[in-house]
Amino acid sequence: MKSTQDFSKQIDKLKAALDNAEAVIIGAGAGLSTSAGFTYSGERFRARFADFEAKYNIHDMYSGGFYPYSTPEEQWAFWSRNILINRYQAPPKPVYDELYKLVKDKNYFVITTNVDHCFQKAGFDKQRLFYTQGDYGLFQCSVPCHYKTYDNEQLVRRMVAEQKDMKIPPELIPLCPVCGKPMTMNLRCDDTFVQDDGWNAACKRYEQFVRKHKDSRLLLLELGVGGNTPVIIKYPFWRLASQNPNATYACINYGEAICPPQIEKQSVCINEDIGEVLNEVK
Repeated sequence: MKSTQDFSKQIDKLKAALDNAEAVIIGAGAGLSTSAGFTYSGERFRARFADFEAKYNIHDMYSGGFYPYSTPEEQWAFWSRNILINRYQAPPKPVYDELYKLVKDKNYFVITTNVDHCFQKAGFDKQRLFYTQGDYGLFQCSVPCHYKTYDNEQLVRRMVAEQKDMKIPPELIPLCPVCGKPMTMNLRCDDTFVQDDGWNAACKRYEQFVRKHKDSRLLLLELGVGGNTPVIIKYPFWRLASQNPNATYACINYGEAICPPQIEKQSVCINEDIGEVLNEVK
């Protein structure tokens, strides 16, 4: 923002939109988890993957997940650590908790491309969440031979506890219970991504929520959504705002808060850290 006064005005506009909203749709991208401290590189990476960095010259968790390890034992040693800290441990900062406090008494729904489960850990209603890109906490058949996913917490914790020299025991390698082929993460990387019954039910609930409230006093709260997959959250939010003069489009994204000129008058764009903005709103 150009000045403190401009920032204050945007915060006031966001507060008013939240107070007056009949419904709130939260669209969350990677920037929200980054604000909560889920960084994939730097000290947080080196503290947990120094051995992988030294051996393979990997410098972040994202690229480490795609590295062609020579054995599945090494692959799952890396992935189990990755899953444990990014799915089953709480984020370092309470940004999701602060967001929940702001909307818990509102009629809300969440659509997110994040796969770290932070919304449920913060107390958000599972029936009001749509994880479009998968979940670190789920395995699926790599083929896939069937469209079902499997909770992985117990096995992941064993993988982390029992791995030695950057390898898990061979008997812990996850195999499909139907066809015996290797299991993989339930993450949307290609056309093998499994959209199971839970995914389809969440999608239906989200679509019903949008249809029901598309003409109401609607707050479209976009948090940390970048340009990688704009067709999932950003473009649909722009379209909903353009079709509803009673809607407010709010984009909070450090360095990437933008909106089309057609909806500028009904938009709030704040180029600041999401956690800091939520504290100001609170």
